[in-house]
Amino acid sequence: MLRFAPVCSFICLLMFSPFSVRGADDAGIQFYKEKIEPIFAKNCFECHGNGKAKGGLSIYTRELVLKGGESGPGVDLEDHKASMILDALNYESYEMPPSGKLPQEQINLVAEWIKRGAPMPVRTDVIEIKEEHGPPQVNEETKNHWSFRPLKQTPVPQVDDKNWQANPIDAFVYQNLKAKGLTPNPQADKATLVRRLYYNLLGLPPTPEQVNSFVNDDSPEAYEKLVDSLLKSPHYGEHWARYWLDLVRYAESNSFERDDPKPFVWKYRDYVIRSFNEDKPYSQFILEQLAGDELENATPESIIATGYYRLGQWDDEPADPKLAMYDELDDIIATTSQGMLGLSMNCARCHDHKLDPLPQADYYSMVAFFRNIRRYGVRSGQSVFEASVRSIATPEQDAEHAEELSKYQARVGQLRKELDVVEKKISEQLVGGERDDFKNDSVRLRIIRKHKGKLITQKEFEKYAAKRKAWNELRNHPPQSAEQALAVKEHGIDPPATHILIRGNPGGEGKIVEPIFPTVLTSITPEITPTVDGKSSGRRLALAKWITDESNPLPIRVFVNRVWQWNYGRGLVRTPNDFGLTGNAPTHPDLLEWLAVEFLNNGQSVKKLTRLMVMSNTWKMSSTPNKSSYDKDPLNDNYWRFDMRRLRAEEIRDSILAVNGTINLDKMYGPSIYPIIPAEVLAGQSRPGAGWGKSSEEDRRRRSIYIHIKRSLAVPLLAAFDVADTDFTCPIRFATTQPTQALGMLNSSFLNEEGEEFARELKQEAGADASKQVQLALNRVMQRPPTQQEIDRGLKLLKSLENDFGQDKETALKNFCLMALNLNEFVYLD
Repeated sequence: MLRFAPVCSFICLLMFSPFSVRGADDAGIQFYKEKIEPIFAKNCFECHGNGKAKGGLSIYTRELVLKGGESGPGVDLEDHKASMILDALNYESYEMPPSGKLPQEQINLVAEWIKRGAPMPVRTDVIEIKEEHGPPQVNEETKNHWSFRPLKQTPVPQVDDKNWQANPIDAFVYQNLKAKGLTPNPQADKATLVRRLYYNLLGLPPTPEQVNSFVNDDSPEAYEKLVDSLLKSPHYGEHWARYWLDLVRYAESNSFERDDPKPFVWKYRDYVIRSFNEDKPYSQFILEQLAGDELENATPESIIATGYYRLGQWDDEPADPKLAMYDELDDIIATTSQGMLGLSMNCARCHDHKLDPLPQADYYSMVAFFRNIRRYGVRSGQSVFEASVRSIATPEQDAEHAEELSKYQARVGQLRKELDVVEKKISEQLVGGERDDFKNDSVRLRIIRKHKGKLITQKEFEKYAAKRKAWNELRNHPPQSAEQALAVKEHGIDPPATHILIRGNPGGEGKIVEPIFPTVLTSITPEITPTVDGKSSGRRLALAKWITDESNPLPIRVFVNRVWQWNYGRGLVRTPNDFGLTGNAPTHPDLLEWLAVEFLNNGQSVKKLTRLMVMSNTWKMSSTPNKSSYDKDPLNDNYWRFDMRRLRAEEIRDSILAVNGTINLDKMYGPSIYPIIPAEVLAGQSRPGAGWGKSSEEDRRRRSIYIHIKRSLAVPLLAAFDVADTDFTCPIRFATTQPTQALGMLNSSFLNEEGEEFARELKQEAGADASKQVQLALNRVMQRPPTQQEIDRGLKLLKSLENDFGQDKETALKNFCLMALNLNEFVYLD
């Protein structure tokens, strides 16, 4: 037996050595050295050479090639054509080298090398590859991240200063302040509070009469009564809806070159306004938007809510339709995961998330919930939006529309017959190329016009032209049911397979995945039941039920933090769309927990939660700086004062209309409005002026929430003051300071026209008395009585405009009003 040992050892050596496959002879090694290594050295070794393993792959030794990296082995010895290296060189799933595809003869050489068994010489100079820190894994440690844990009932702290504690919020805040050696600011004065409260709840300034009424009311219940009355105002929903619309990237056009309008999209905006006014429970609000059509008792309102899926950009002529589809799905994933879960799942489209425990497979499992959605539209004439417009009419309304449609079709048909009679008579008399051209309907009017007085009389032509115009008008404007909505539609109850896309490339389909919730958050399996009408898979409803389940702590924490942000100017978590491992931790974790539990106990009422917040002493604090506290906490993380803020873009425009007495608050809801935009701005579009209508003077004075939001054409005043970017979810608006703000507030046509309106209103109410005019103007702008010094300064300005600049009284008053609208106290709260 011993005499065979060397033979066995040699066989084992062949089996486990770096060149233990067929072709690992001298000829194979020589082929590698002469033909392959130069290719690798020039194009690959920089990232995948000795001691280097980008993506986990090194191709310096055969052992490392076979081991592979994050995407699997480098070569497949059983099916050499399926080798990952070959796939990358052919620019199929991967594209390597990224600097440009290799010549085909070099790729063929690599294919031949793999076919030979990938022979390589034994290396003696191998540098150890340092293990790179990979993406976070789903494990017990990451599952225990603070925002993923179950909600817990947090006891309210016992504090020594009972007088400062109006409700439990104050106890949490005061305890934190005391621990940090900070003293809370005193309460703001009543004039400041009433202005702050009106803007916080309505987004509108109080009138001088409303300020005086509150300031002069000494009853202990005055503030509480004001809070309750403002929460009942229909204008509350108009203001608070804007926060949600920012979050879901609400816009009314599709972007890209044409940037065409989205039909009936304004109904979604109205749905959001009504939902806030009705204080719809948050879980229902989310359920309707994600799966309102899949609910057992779907209503017109819940179908309108699914317009959520149609708010993003849409490329109506994509160069790569499949890529465009996945881009649209990614937009839905980004908005849903960031907006409702506080997680950036879209970062896992091409690879495992680098910062959070979100594997790429989880991303595509989330895609699977939405994979069955029909694309927004297909550009094919009148049917472009067939995939996303659906009827929400009652049977009676449908019958009425059917009758109207029948009459319309009969009229169009009759006109067509009458046109055919004339055209047939003419065509029979045409000759040559003109007769062939006449087959094209669009040129018939032009050809017939050439033959007036010969083949057709002037009177007959005019009659024909009028009928043709009427036919075209009718054909291009078929009767539309008023009861239609922009909504989601699916392909049926059998969704297509969802593949993991290698590196996010639609051309590189990997394994199939099923709809699964993020594995770091739960191991629950979705319960999916197709709709009884056979139109939808039921997947979105399963996802919506999980997101809104009260046992799912993350969405509740995320939304409660948003409500805090909308009331206090910033969240307890300063990264409202990121509750992951690298997002900011809450400044007051126990307070956030208590608020989340309280929110659930109160039926997920946004109004009750907001009422609790604005009734706290924390909310009522003055914003006045305090040097001692400021030195210790310059960012006010501990809420020792209330943060001053600039008005949002819409609040500035609405306030201008409010203080000059021309705002139209009576008309709510309905199709959007079009303020006047300067011709120079309209000319900047790819199609100058296209898609921007003309509204009546009455409509142009409606609130900014009703302005048509065109992605390629922002209203200049709103754009200057940092209106939300509608291409992505917008959790926070930043207040920048830029020259266009001052220029627009002083020189724009809009401000100058509103200044004139303001001057007319002052003359009508205050008469010709300049002192009364100045006093009234400043009172309206600052929502407080001006001091005598401020009145004197205003009178001095009026006199200077008249005497030093030669302006008449009307022009001087207009310019004084323009100055008043530019005061810092007008555009800043506190």
